[in-house]
Amino acid sequence: MFLSLRFLSAKLFLCICLTLFQHHVTFSASNPTGLTLRAVLDDSPNSPLYLIENMTIAERIERFIQVTNAKDNYLNLNARVGPDKSNSLSRVVMARDGLFYSVWLLIGSQGQEVKLLMDTGGGLTWTQCQPCLNCFPQNLPIYDSRASTTYFTLSCDHPLCQVEGSLYTCVDDLCIFVHNYHGGLYTTGVASLETFYFPMDPSTALTFNNLVFGCSRDSRNVVFQDTELSGIFGMNMMPDSLMSQLSSFTNFRFSYCLVPFPDLIPHTLVLRFGDDIPLLPPERVKTTMFVHAPDLYNYYVNLVTISFLNVRLGFPPSQFQLREDGLGGCFVDSGYLLTAIEDNYVGGVNAYDVLMDLFTAYYESNNLRRTTDPSGLDMCFERPNDFNNFANLTFHFDGEADFFVPPQHLHIFQQDHFCVAITRGRYATVLGAWQQQNKRMLYDVGLGRLQFADENCAND
Repeated sequence: MFLSLRFLSAKLFLCICLTLFQHHVTFSASNPTGLTLRAVLDDSPNSPLYLIENMTIAERIERFIQVTNAKDNYLNLNARVGPDKSNSLSRVVMARDGLFYSVWLLIGSQGQEVKLLMDTGGGLTWTQCQPCLNCFPQNLPIYDSRASTTYFTLSCDHPLCQVEGSLYTCVDDLCIFVHNYHGGLYTTGVASLETFYFPMDPSTALTFNNLVFGCSRDSRNVVFQDTELSGIFGMNMMPDSLMSQLSSFTNFRFSYCLVPFPDLIPHTLVLRFGDDIPLLPPERVKTTMFVHAPDLYNYYVNLVTISFLNVRLGFPPSQFQLREDGLGGCFVDSGYLLTAIEDNYVGGVNAYDVLMDLFTAYYESNNLRRTTDPSGLDMCFERPNDFNNFANLTFHFDGEADFFVPPQHLHIFQQDHFCVAITRGRYATVLGAWQQQNKRMLYDVGLGRLQFADENCAND
């Protein structure tokens, strides 16, 4: 009951903020409850971060690990033009990095092209803007707010700028935002309103007017500089995220299905919203409820325990619970490549060390020898040609929602060795994208639940 009341409070907060947005936000569409965003793997020529031709497999994995560590640092801080060619689906072009989704859209009356990293752990959507005080280099032209007749600054009396202790503050009659990430990334600028266009085909675009976004004038230590990317596409449960702002269009629901990462063939990915989300087969779907707490807007779920090789481990009930200081807990994040297990001692137990000891004992009992990997992963072993008896894990979520991770999605395989694809979580446990491969993930924020089912994502 306590968790239900907390979720209702969070929902009420979102509803209040969205109601206050109504005089600002309008959109045009014939299908107000469905939206599909198409995606391609970033490691394909269609992506702005295409690097495969110049990178070995080991270098690719090392890049993934580096960005995963950056996400871990971040944890601790805080339409249409032309004829409608579809009566049921709206499709928007999108690219996806091995770790992040990269959304392609147009903004402003001039139709300025921008590409943003899609982050389910991020709130405010922001892009670099001219005039710029300190912008990082990007390969696309920087959006110029002065050239757009649909651009407006957010007034200081807007509800977002009235919340004490938030990332917004009023300075010289302008609502200023400041994102200061623990890992070093810093961006600040003017909270603004603008028209966003999501192209669906050469003659059709889904149009949303007066969306709140950040017009960044000063960004530093940005990991995606020198690409076509210019900012972040936020999809968490903050009232300023696009998931929240577009809720009347998406009905607070979105879904994705990740094709296997090791496949170098550029598969198409689809990020779906609202009624465009396919029905999950009742016999295979698992459901667990979100866990909500004040000032935390990631997709937390109640992780009860973990099974190693189908043997349930005896972690204490408090091991993966969200603590009063905002640390701990477990959340699901497609923007976090590898699953992270918190390595802090909770009740005298370090869950990360427990799991790594089990992997060590199991593989050493099979006469495998430890080795190192340039990615920096802790647990790697030499791989004999005739060995295929790899371990598996099951994450047991509340509601008897068992999330089984098969060996191919629990390890990273190199030519002569393999590594356990789990990292240390300094602040929380995170179920990452590597372990979500070939699963349909459905975030139903309106009903406060996460649903998932095994699926061949290549057919999505």
